[in-house]
Amino acid sequence: MGGATYTVDIDVRLRDVDFMGHVNNAVYATYLEQAREAFFEDVLDVSLVDVGTVLVNLEIDYRRPIEATDDVEITLDVRDLGSSSIPMEYEVRADGELAATARTVQVLVDESGDSKPLPAEWRSRIDGE
Repeated sequence: MGGATYTVDIDVRLRDVDFMGHVNNAVYATYLEQAREAFFEDVLDVSLVDVGTVLVNLEIDYRRPIEATDDVEITLDVRDLGSSSIPMEYEVRADGELAATARTVQVLVDESGDSKPLPAEWRSRIDGE
């Protein structure tokens, strides 16, 4: 079975950092969203703004804090597509060290909010065909 692996650099902004000098744990979800948006644009050639998807699952396991000066890189891996869902697994690295792992599931929906099948073109781009 195929799959797509994608890596993106994330800039740590001053507003991301809490009073302890670390990136606030809630900001990690925003970083994952930035990685998803870049994946959709670069791999699927669409913007999340222009397609109907909803986030139906989000799990984050924190390993170490991200400091304000760290270089952050997120790698996401897409495998085992559902009929309307795109499960993604992430590694968040700070200065090359694993800072978190995460999982999300996006579901493609129609105008009424009901799930709809993923386009064949998306499947072939994700599978690298």
